[in-house]
Amino acid sequence: MSLLEKHGIIERNATLLLVSSLVVVSIGGIVEIAPLFYLENTIEKVEGVRPYSPLELAGRDIYIREGCYVCHSQMIRPFRDEVERYGHYSLAAESMYDHPFQWGSKRTGPDLARVGNRYSNEWHVEHLTEPRSVVPESIMPSYAFLKTTPLKVSNVTAHLNANLMVGVPYTEDMIANADADLMAQADPEADTSGLEERYPKVQVGDFDGNPEVVTEMDALIAYLQMLGTLVDFSTYDEAAGYR
Repeated sequence: MSLLEKHGIIERNATLLLVSSLVVVSIGGIVEIAPLFYLENTIEKVEGVRPYSPLELAGRDIYIREGCYVCHSQMIRPFRDEVERYGHYSLAAESMYDHPFQWGSKRTGPDLARVGNRYSNEWHVEHLTEPRSVVPESIMPSYAFLKTTPLKVSNVTAHLNANLMVGVPYTEDMIANADADLMAQADPEADTSGLEERYPKVQVGDFDGNPEVVTEMDALIAYLQMLGTLVDFSTYDEAAGYR
């Protein structure tokens, strides 16, 4: 029996075709997945990457809740046009503490992987309040309500503990000071020495311009202002990790 005849038998027998397809897919999956079990770490360790501060984590939850990820990716590809527009291409390690990660290809709006420190807090407040006042061609809806909505996180400690359970390396010190750190980051007059020690490069300030209350806009801007700021790419070596 020729190979063509054998192939014809498989094609005409639905059960045999299904079983054969499952065997091929299973073998292919095992070949791709099995080696990962023998690697100590599948993500390159990069200096500077740290867990989110409590305020940044709350802001990230708002970012996801409001569907910002639907129009904005956080994934810069290693192509010249991408790098020249947005900055250094994204590293897997930068998203290692994201649950879920914000990589993707949907860009109704620009990629936000390196938006941190590109604009002032005032710019972000104006942009979120009335997008077309700073970007005339924007089709983004207004999020002005964030500035008048007090930030409510029912249990900051539990939030950090939940992330700890899925591998985010929050320490006992971070968890014990979670509530105080959340409020201190939005208060430029607070003692933030402990906060800055626990979360290097954390940005402290009255993000929304209203010192009377910590709002959802405070949290969202705190999150946006740290995106892409943790890794010092002037010392990053693509071949060796760091010079």
